[in-house]
Amino acid sequence: MSKILIFNSIINLFKTYKKVVIVSHVNPDGDAIGSSLALYLYLKKLGSDVHVIVPNDYPSFLSWMPYIQDVLIYDKNVDEANKIMTEAELFCYLDFNTQSRTGVMHNDLCRYNSTPKILIDHHIGADTSQFVACFSETEISSTSEMIAEFIKYQGFDNYLDDDIATNIIVGMITDTGTFSHSIFKNTFSIFGDILSSTTVNYKKIHQNIYNTSTENRLRLLGFLINDRMTILEDYNTAIIYASKSDLERFNYQVGDTEGVVNYPLTIGNIKMSVLFTEKQDVIRLSLRSKDDFSVNDMSRKHFNGGGHLNAAGGTLYCSLEEAIEKFKSVLPEYKEALK
Repeated sequence: MSKILIFNSIINLFKTYKKVVIVSHVNPDGDAIGSSLALYLYLKKLGSDVHVIVPNDYPSFLSWMPYIQDVLIYDKNVDEANKIMTEAELFCYLDFNTQSRTGVMHNDLCRYNSTPKILIDHHIGADTSQFVACFSETEISSTSEMIAEFIKYQGFDNYLDDDIATNIIVGMITDTGTFSHSIFKNTFSIFGDILSSTTVNYKKIHQNIYNTSTENRLRLLGFLINDRMTILEDYNTAIIYASKSDLERFNYQVGDTEGVVNYPLTIGNIKMSVLFTEKQDVIRLSLRSKDDFSVNDMSRKHFNGGGHLNAAGGTLYCSLEEAIEKFKSVLPEYKEALK
């Protein structure tokens, strides 16, 4: 189906259903929150009764974003969230394409499988069969950029304002590492259109995201790089781990390890970097790579995850030590590709 037909289908659904719930994935990042809030503000202009619900809390460095106070955190407001979802006429799934990615919300969302759903997502592996409309495109920087395209189709002059633009920009720059990866032919074009159509201050947005760190967060970063980083020379790979006790030592807050995994890639010969974070009964993997090495393929095959060519995530249900050994055990399979 052409993009114009998809957009028209989504527009018609928004005209038909006025009680809309926007849902994003567990551990929501800048793109999850940015795209959700941008769509939320657009729908409010249409007169929709719209809510944004995310499974758990977002990083503190996003707390300044326009209308973020309207985002409902599911695991802190279970009863209220379920009441809203029960009354929903339409769900919008943003920045994920597998319902299990909603974590603690998953079981409750399954109760609403008969409620119409729209998918807007840029990750690989979408199952489009469960959606009444599906805007799924992998060669695009972010779900926020997809929302920008959708709004642009209807006219930036009609719908784009500084609040919507700010949320879109947050999603675009955080999901591309400030335009260092996951960039495609239209990324800078639509970014330029957004800047020229609004009065947003890009420098201020960038500062709010990247220059408002706490002392504990900065000290945690230094500790992880100095004490928890290992270089595996034979595979041009760096691994960093953060145990629960490490995080407690630095009074960890949600989002404090954001971006840590990118630092080893500044070493000239390092082609892949992996961060292991110990959570309650689970190990989270964040994988990043250079050039054409696909951490998405690796994560899908071995670590119950996926994502993009150069940025992916995974999950292992074992100890931190076992997770690291599991990762090391699969590296020989990729030795040639990592040269």
